[in-house]
Amino acid sequence: MSTTSTVSTAGTPNTRLYDCRDAYSGALEAMAEKDSRVCALVSDSVSSTKLKSFSQKFPDRFVNVGIAEQNLVGVGAGLANGGMVPYVCAASCFLTARAMEQVKVDLGYSKSNVKLCGMSSGMAYGELGPTHHSIEDLAWTRIIPNLSVVVPADPIETAAAMHYSLEHTGPMFLRISRMPVRAVHGEGFQFTLGKANILREGTDVTLMANGVMVSRTLDAADTLAQLGIDARVLNMSSMSPIDVEAILDAARTTRGIVTAEEALTAGGLGGAVAEILAVHHPASMRILGVPGVFAPTGSAEFLLEHFGLTAKGIHNAALDLLGEKS
Repeated sequence: MSTTSTVSTAGTPNTRLYDCRDAYSGALEAMAEKDSRVCALVSDSVSSTKLKSFSQKFPDRFVNVGIAEQNLVGVGAGLANGGMVPYVCAASCFLTARAMEQVKVDLGYSKSNVKLCGMSSGMAYGELGPTHHSIEDLAWTRIIPNLSVVVPADPIETAAAMHYSLEHTGPMFLRISRMPVRAVHGEGFQFTLGKANILREGTDVTLMANGVMVSRTLDAADTLAQLGIDARVLNMSSMSPIDVEAILDAARTTRGIVTAEEALTAGGLGGAVAEILAVHHPASMRILGVPGVFAPTGSAEFLLEHFGLTAKGIHNAALDLLGEKS
């Protein structure tokens, strides 16, 4: 039996769109009000991290190190050693690429109680181009021992994961998107590290996604249902640790798995699922993401369309896996 937690999505779908950064910054302020150990660090990114209000409310617990991401992570590790709980917030593309050695050594190896908040992840920066796309971050962070990796799907899960992170001892990477998404979880949702969330039951094919791709996956399940195809939808927000039992249960009880992520197809969610299946229960897969190229310049929506990271793209991948015509 799967250990996956189930979330009901019954009722009229929510069509309002949210910026998950608002949920993250709101949660961080609430946490700081209750716990004097909570502090925030940025790399000259007060606006993009939406921490202007935090800096005004808690000036003695706010540090701006300037554009120096390696120093940013190192200072965070030092504060953690002093008993604080630092939230190190910066653009995900720079936080991971420029400071990877510090993330590996100062956080992962040292098991420092630092929470990394990778902002504007994936291709959210759009027109700023390949230097600002953060599509490698999941592959990089997922392989670091002791570093938990979480990719929230909506504002409700973002806030829940933030509150969870304060109770979790050890380094954590939270991938926070700025791309508008609708809420897919109900109020009262509780985040659990290492557990997938069943957003829709199904027996024909399993659709797995995280982050901004989760709502699009639910839409794909709706269109597949119109063809008589029963698609299970799993929100795989917890990337490390990942819900192995949920993956194996999907392989055993459905005809195959489609993964969708706003990241490289190598090393991220699709790679993690494939690693588990290859060892324990080989199954048919389709892996959607950025296929080993530098994503071009363009709006975020254009880029998702360009790489087939849409409800239609997921729908077609599921049909291809099942041997059906689109």
